[in-house]
Amino acid sequence: MTGSRREPAGFTVPAAPQRHEAPHVGDERSTLEGFLEYHRTTFARKVEGLGTEQLRRRSVEPSSMSLLGLVRHLADVERVWWQAGVAGEDVRARYWSDADPDGEFDRVEEADPVHDLAELATQQDLARAVLAAHDLDDTFEHRQGTTSVRWVLAHLVEEYARHNGHADLLRERIDGATGE
Repeated sequence: MTGSRREPAGFTVPAAPQRHEAPHVGDERSTLEGFLEYHRTTFARKVEGLGTEQLRRRSVEPSSMSLLGLVRHLADVERVWWQAGVAGEDVRARYWSDADPDGEFDRVEEADPVHDLAELATQQDLARAVLAAHDLDDTFEHRQGTTSVRWVLAHLVEEYARHNGHADLLRERIDGATGE
C-alpha cells in the first residue's frame, strides 16, 4: 500500500491515449486483445483530467467504490491473473488480501493517486508481456481449477467492461461528464 505519500499540488490525471476499436474482422486472439485494449483505454478516459479529491470521491452509501478504488482494483486484477496466474510468479495482490478483501476501495483517503495510476500502467504493461509469451490454449492451475489463457483474456474484458460501467456513473456524479 502507498501509506502517506502525497501527490504534487494541482495533480490531475493526464489525458488517455487514443482509443482504437477492436478489429471487426480478425482471428480470436486479435479480437480479444483488441477488446481488452479498448476497455483499458476507455477506463483511462474515465479518470483523465481528474484531481485527487475527485478520484477519491465515493459513489453512494453504503458502497466504498471510487474511481481511485477502481484504479487500485484493476491493478490487482491485472497482477493476480497475469503474473500470479498465467506466468506462475509468486506475487500477491498489492491492495487487498484475504484479511482485507476490500482494501483497494476502503483505503483511498491515504492513497497516492500518482503511484496507483503508475501501478495500473505497470501491471497492464506486464500483462501484455505475459500474454505475448503464451498461447490462448496454455493452462495453469488456479484455486478454481485448471484455467486457460483464453479464459483469463475473456475474463479481463468482462472485468474492465463491468467496471467501465461503474466508472461511467462515478464520473457523471463527479463532473457530469458522460460518454464512452
